[in-house]
Amino acid sequence: MLPELVAPTLLLAFGIAPLALAQQPAPPALTSADYAHAERFMPYNTANLVYGAVEHLTWLPAQGSEPERFWYSTMTPEGARIMLVDPSAKSAKPAFDHTRIAAALSKATGQSFTAGALPLKGFDLAPGAKTATFQVDDHSWKCDLASNTCASDKQAETWRKNASVSPDGKRAVFIRNWNLWVRNLSTGQETQLTTDGVKDFGYATDNAGWSSSDNPVVVWSPDSKKVATYQQDQRGDGEMYLVDTRIGHPHLRAWKYPLPGDAVVTTIQRVVIDVDVPRVVRFRMPPDQHRSTLCDDLACHGGDWQDVQWSPDSAHLAFISTSRDHKQEWLRIADAATGEIRDVMQETVKTFYESGNGKANWKYLPQSNEVIWFSERDNWGQLYLYALTTGRLKNQITRGEGNVAQMISVDPQSRTIWFIGNGREPGRDPYYRALYSIRFDGSGQKLLSPEDADHDISASPSGRWFADSYSTPDRPGISVVRDTEGHVADTFSKTGITKLLAAGWVPPVPFTVKARDGVTDLYGLMFKPSHFDPSRKYPIVNHIYPGPQTGSVGTRSFRASRGDCQALAELGFIVIELDGMGTPWRSKKFHETWYGNMGDNTLPDQITGMKQLAQRYPWIDLSRAGIYGHSGGGNATADAMFQYPDFFKAGIAESGNHDNREYEDDWGEKWIGLLDTHPDGTTNYDNQANENIAKNLKGHLLLAHGTMDNNVPPYSTLLVVDALIRANKDFDLLLLPNQKHGYGPDTAYMTRRRWDYFVRYLMGAEPPFEYEMHPEP
Repeated sequence: MLPELVAPTLLLAFGIAPLALAQQPAPPALTSADYAHAERFMPYNTANLVYGAVEHLTWLPAQGSEPERFWYSTMTPEGARIMLVDPSAKSAKPAFDHTRIAAALSKATGQSFTAGALPLKGFDLAPGAKTATFQVDDHSWKCDLASNTCASDKQAETWRKNASVSPDGKRAVFIRNWNLWVRNLSTGQETQLTTDGVKDFGYATDNAGWSSSDNPVVVWSPDSKKVATYQQDQRGDGEMYLVDTRIGHPHLRAWKYPLPGDAVVTTIQRVVIDVDVPRVVRFRMPPDQHRSTLCDDLACHGGDWQDVQWSPDSAHLAFISTSRDHKQEWLRIADAATGEIRDVMQETVKTFYESGNGKANWKYLPQSNEVIWFSERDNWGQLYLYALTTGRLKNQITRGEGNVAQMISVDPQSRTIWFIGNGREPGRDPYYRALYSIRFDGSGQKLLSPEDADHDISASPSGRWFADSYSTPDRPGISVVRDTEGHVADTFSKTGITKLLAAGWVPPVPFTVKARDGVTDLYGLMFKPSHFDPSRKYPIVNHIYPGPQTGSVGTRSFRASRGDCQALAELGFIVIELDGMGTPWRSKKFHETWYGNMGDNTLPDQITGMKQLAQRYPWIDLSRAGIYGHSGGGNATADAMFQYPDFFKAGIAESGNHDNREYEDDWGEKWIGLLDTHPDGTTNYDNQANENIAKNLKGHLLLAHGTMDNNVPPYSTLLVVDALIRANKDFDLLLLPNQKHGYGPDTAYMTRRRWDYFVRYLMGAEPPFEYEMHPEP
């Protein structure tokens, strides 16, 4: 619970006349009380003030006499709770007796838990809702929800954590020594499925580039007798190296990490494994690129392998091959018994192909000899129906402005599709998601979630129900269950923010400005101090993520805190987030605005947007403009300080990929293109290399990076450091020893240093000395 908010110290940025040093007034100072006031708006202090928000919603399939249901976690006045919802019965209740389970888990683990503070990270409720699994210190505990008893669950810990369980729940495949094995979950018997896997040429491995896990990348057949997977070839890949910081000899971490322009990058050899025999059926085709239609990895960084779909009879496998530069896609069908391949269709684009947002939007329909395909060929994300035999277009399904973001349910019998779309309703925020249905022939499109809000929707396994939590950035959510016609069957939760408001919280202000072209509308959020005074002048700080795979604002759903934006505003700043051109969720033309010119970083849109806001609101002081961001936002921040040195006075670039020739191959090659070296030695990647323009720095720049960053290696920042030194420029550098791309235990320290930097160099004030932040354990 938050203590009562204290009144902040008056934050004034005094103008200092050019007098002798002895005659200059002392700069204003902020106190620890000011920082403590701001810290109360950090996520770890606001989350517990919001009741009824729906998190981690997970559907449970129908089992025996039990209908399909879902569970979710939420915060209540009594603490965190797991709720169980039965749409058919229109009931929502606690999934178990939290008091008794807390006592049982305390007894089993030797630790102390209360009903409102159970260890819900990694929580799972089994189908049937009769048992639950808790993770305590990386150890699994299974609790019987009828007897209220808990015991160590070695099976879940060992065989389900890093394994893929078959649809019938009887077997699980896992990786051991670069080969794929299967375990009978009843008897414990293990069988080796492959024998020729070796280091850097292993089966089902999820370790290409910076993304890695011990989970096998497989797709089980519907009959639970086969798995589709691959043998991943990294033998010729270049390596990346990091060393930790310790007393004594450091530990070297070396792993395969191909870069743009490398002659050899990771490829995969597709296979189907008959688990019963066992037998490996290798596809009769050359190795495929390690690419996908959805993201810059096969399994989208630990998610599902979405570009592979089985036929219902488990006899055939549909999959998509993606070219190295993401400009070509091939839909193919494999015979699971022979490995024979048949090409169905191909799509080629000039820039990059994507199959949607967050979910691959294609559906293999062998029963009707059809496939639903996604394309942006008419400038919007649309669905098309193709014939499987000929690969010919039968008809376009969706039309008009706005996108199909995610196809979430398909009923081949009624020939109906349910999808999440955005930008399809005139006059609404184009980023708001909504639920629609439409028939295969393109008729009968219907809006099923009419509320003017962002709808976070998930479909039940049968497609009969849709859980829908809708909200806006400035309005808390309502959570309902809808049927296939969009009718509200039940309202199962409402988000309450009474305590949040009582603590002084103010909502962000949505705004719209024109893009660089003077025509296109851009959307963003503005954060003002809760003690806002319109007679004052406030420095403005831009929190940026330039894209192209996401934007600055992120979700349009309600959040009590969006990072430290409101907290920073409380210190006496106007903070904005703006989604510029070149980011997703809009038209194809909008998204590819600066394809091949990543040095753009939406900065022309950010600056024109900030200028329009300053014209609109006289309390914005554009002469004191700052910018900060992490990863791609770190790249954009340094770029802003170098390209527009007279506009931005202070910037904080955290873990920036400052030159994508030093970042994993797939990301740069998708958004810039294949690396092309010209006869004079220049390349098509030069326009995005921040070290090339570091000499332009005039303002105050803080560079930060974790020294064990396996996503964006720290050498990317050191390239800029070297260029700044060569240009004899003053700058600040903060290296966080042993931290990865996220700063872990050093996050609070980085946040405080960020606040100090803007207070000192934009406000002209002195921050409190070494203020210590107190995030939750």
